[in-house]
Amino acid sequence: MKSHIHRIREELPLVLLFLATIWGVFLLDRILPLERLGLIPRDFGGLIGIVTMPFLHSNFTHLLNNSVPLAILLTLLAGSRTDSRAAVALVAVFGGVLLWVFGRGHSLHIGASGLVFGLAVFLIVSGTLERRVVPLLVSVFVTFTYGTTLLTGILPWQSGVSWDGHLFGGIAGGVVAWLLVRKTPAA
Repeated sequence: MKSHIHRIREELPLVLLFLATIWGVFLLDRILPLERLGLIPRDFGGLIGIVTMPFLHSNFTHLLNNSVPLAILLTLLAGSRTDSRAAVALVAVFGGVLLWVFGRGHSLHIGASGLVFGLAVFLIVSGTLERRVVPLLVSVFVTFTYGTTLLTGILPWQSGVSWDGHLFGGIAGGVVAWLLVRKTPAA
């Protein structure tokens, strides 16, 4: 089994590229109507949103509110033993599929917050499952830093918030952590 031990500085360029892509899409969306490519549950035209949703943001505040935690969580993930590219892709796609199947109908979902919730839960669950000091400390840090946001972000009475996207992103993060940590070789 392939080891995915790597250093943050090795993956930092990919973290920055991912964030730059999100910002680039945001700027392009000011010219083109890209937001319509978001996820719409149970609408076959909205299936593309499974892949595009994390890159689309309604305004600068929305973009900034997702960029900061995403930068932190991606950097923490980059320092783990997990195949971080697979983790990000699986959390985004699995969370998107869950949202497409079970989310509120007739709603357009955009933004990287489902991915943010998924990565936070991923780091919490994987840190607990690995039973090593550093991942456990990361798990405690993420719980302390984002715990309240994780709990309040899934409350359904928030107007204009994709609480179901947060919920399914978190579920995806937990499932993906369980799947990937079981496959990660101990060292």
